Amino acid sequence: MDGGTGATNAPAVRGGTAGGNLFLGTAAFVLTFWAWNLIGPLARTYTEALGLSPTQTSLLVAFPVMVGSLGRIPVGALTDRYGGRVMMAAVCFVSIIPVALVGLSSDSFAMLLLWGFFLGVAGTSFAVGIPFVSAWHEPRRRGFATGVFGAGMGGTALSAFLTPRLVEALGLLNTHLVMCAALAAMGVVMLLFSRDAPGWKPNTAPVAPRLKDALRLKATWQNMLLYAVAFGGFVAFSTYLPTLLQTAYDFAQTEAGMRTAGFSLAAVAARPVGGILADRIGPVKVCLASFVGTTAMAVVLAFHPPAELPAGVSFVLMAVVLGFGTGGVFALVATVVEPARVGTATGLVGAAGGLGGYFPPLVMGAVYQATGAYTIGFALLAAVALAVAVYTALAFRGVGTASPAARS
Repeated sequence: MDGGTGATNAPAVRGGTAGGNLFLGTAAFVLTFWAWNLIGPLARTYTEALGLSPTQTSLLVAFPVMVGSLGRIPVGALTDRYGGRVMMAAVCFVSIIPVALVGLSSDSFAMLLLWGFFLGVAGTSFAVGIPFVSAWHEPRRRGFATGVFGAGMGGTALSAFLTPRLVEALGLLNTHLVMCAALAAMGVVMLLFSRDAPGWKPNTAPVAPRLKDALRLKATWQNMLLYAVAFGGFVAFSTYLPTLLQTAYDFAQTEAGMRTAGFSLAAVAARPVGGILADRIGPVKVCLASFVGTTAMAVVLAFHPPAELPAGVSFVLMAVVLGFGTGGVFALVATVVEPARVGTATGLVGAAGGLGGYFPPLVMGAVYQATGAYTIGFALLAAVALAVAVYTALAFRGVGTASPAARS
């Protein structure tokens, strides 16, 4: 956390209280990420009902990502002021409105875009949970705590797997109403049972100067670029993969959802492994492996290999290397940014990561509409990942031999 929050100086808190709050924060993160990804798994339903073009479908899928990304910056600042307990509950409660209105808007593309945009509020929970769980753990345990919490992005896997099945069983509107009830219950649970860490103190300092200070750091912009590719790639595939699998490989909506869930789970499992590897071999090497691996898998997928074994393995390996990258980048942030600025820099990096997931679905949709295939889209991904790998090797050469303060 930023030095003004008091989280960096939080006392070591052991036992069930720290673990309990980690559990509650992670559970809320899972649920809100599920809500954030409600539209993607149902893309075919909306496409068929509204007669959408591939470009319109990709726009619909990508829209929630925008608020969920940029919204992390003000929500992170509000968390510094009001605490994770109140803010996580607030995210749950506020998310109920767009979740319900998306469910009521299935007959209008314009209304789906509008309320899908505000559905992004649910995706801001990441900026609440990281400082919340970090404050509960002593410094040597914070990597573990944030790794466990970060695994909550598996909520996208639950959405991909369960949302189409719930719609088949309950109907579209009732599925959204069930999610509304779950969000309301989680918000109440957070207020009643979670607590901010004893060492946490509200930070009432103006937000703008802290953001400007972090944006003056070259390391902030460098890590924003890296995370835009690593986490942005995960978000893009988690939201658009159901559509891609249905259009390119003719899978049914539920079948595509099951395979997307597998993709998300592989990335979720790989994220903490990436953090552990970063501790052992260095974050730069982990990030390099991630981007080079992404390049290789994108090249394979550009040739449209047959479904299941060739394509399926390639997508899973893509998820794993992207997961490694998400863990490696945040380890790199802690290495190249001095502690007093890490909190604010992390919020900016996280926002860039989510925003990086906004554009690929739009590109993929436009490419498919123009060519009837995704070859050019995967080729562009391979080129971007390779360029970022080269940049990482050059920009972070020698990292680990100087102190963060010296490098900033």
